[in-house]
Amino acid sequence: MAHHAQRGEGRVDSIFAAATPPGRGGVAVIRLSGPEARAIAGRLTGALPPPRQAQLRAFRDPAGGEVLDRGIVLLFPAPASYTGEDVVELQGHGGPAVVRSLLDALRRAGGRLAQPGEFTERAFLNGRMDLSQAEGVAALIEADSEAARRAAMRSVEGAFGQRVAELGAALADRRARLEAGLDFPDEEEPAEAGQAALADDLDRLREQLGEIRARAGAGWRLSQGQRVALVGPPNAGKSSLLNALTESEAAIVAATPGTTRDVIRETARVAGQALELLDTAGLRPAAEQEEVEREGARRARASAEGADALLLVVEEGAAPGPEAEEMALSRPERPVLLIRNKIDRSGRPPGLGEEPLGGRPVTAAAVSAHTGAGLEAVREWLEASLQAAAGAEEPWAARERHLEALADAEQALGEARRLAGDGEALEDLVADALRRAQQRLGAITGAVSSEDLLDRIFSSFCIGK
Repeated sequence: MAHHAQRGEGRVDSIFAAATPPGRGGVAVIRLSGPEARAIAGRLTGALPPPRQAQLRAFRDPAGGEVLDRGIVLLFPAPASYTGEDVVELQGHGGPAVVRSLLDALRRAGGRLAQPGEFTERAFLNGRMDLSQAEGVAALIEADSEAARRAAMRSVEGAFGQRVAELGAALADRRARLEAGLDFPDEEEPAEAGQAALADDLDRLREQLGEIRARAGAGWRLSQGQRVALVGPPNAGKSSLLNALTESEAAIVAATPGTTRDVIRETARVAGQALELLDTAGLRPAAEQEEVEREGARRARASAEGADALLLVVEEGAAPGPEAEEMALSRPERPVLLIRNKIDRSGRPPGLGEEPLGGRPVTAAAVSAHTGAGLEAVREWLEASLQAAAGAEEPWAARERHLEALADAEQALGEARRLAGDGEALEDLVADALRRAQQRLGAITGAVSSEDLLDRIFSSFCIGK
């Protein structure tokens, strides 16, 4: 993806693209941006309306004057526009042929079809948003749950970038004071420049970085979607529970044990958050398994290993079995809910309690997947457990590169703290570690960026954004 026309000293192209998804619809929006946006749009519409006033126009082919469509024109003059350049929007009818004819006409009028993410890239390059906000826009478009939408909106509004920039400024300030002491060693040092004060400052900076990492990490997990595996012995009702939680008939339900041989993946929504539920093959002693059942058990273990939470489903009055119990307890930090299913047969009242599992107390739920009794308690447990696992009340939408940059900054700050505690005059090495931490934080907001980094980020956006 070439950026030279925008970033270099040459002529900046005026770009256009459909901002609405392809296909049929009532309305299609086509966006233009650049120094010639007004002139190009005017070749189709005639005189443009006053800024931010919608007016009806005929959209004409600039070559022969044929009317291609009739619709609304909006002008957003620079610099108070999405990209910081002159922006014009044409809002016409949403038929594919109409959109194609307008795009062809804009090309003939002197525009260039935008590349993926080029509008948002120009917004970043023109100072309308920092890089974390730009990536928040992509996260907002991709959000498939209310929780992910809220996290993305916080990033779009600048909360993530602002906190990162504030920490970067604090690092720069502490580094400047250290380097001033190196440049002027004969001057009397202020009290806060002492070794103990330096260690305290670094501890405080690391604590602030830890808070940022927690909220960014929680946002990353939201974007990936959390996974919940249903495990347990055959015929315990795992598939019925999956269908009940997803309100679908995704899994085949039969009285015959071993109906599920492969992992079935379906999405459920709990408190506005999308969860991937994994229905796995029933687990029983290997000596009792057929070859296909053994492969199903292997896949069940692999799926459960990477899940964020487990629902251990057992028929009311039955034991989980050693295989299922071992799988449920394999990661002590992971939430496990023991589900006592089929209480419609035993008459046990629904609700949550506590039971021992392998010497460890776990929450237990008495439910009936058949009647729905107790399922609301399961949903409440999932919401509470996964929110606790997210580790932050208000996460920010974050990309994998953000987490890598924050981890690198934490490593550099940790190195600075170790050097500060060595009891030697290592201020120059501490200052260098602070510089590296500051650079990695700058990569998040775009204060430190490269052509290749921008190519990778914006090429993942949709065309027209």
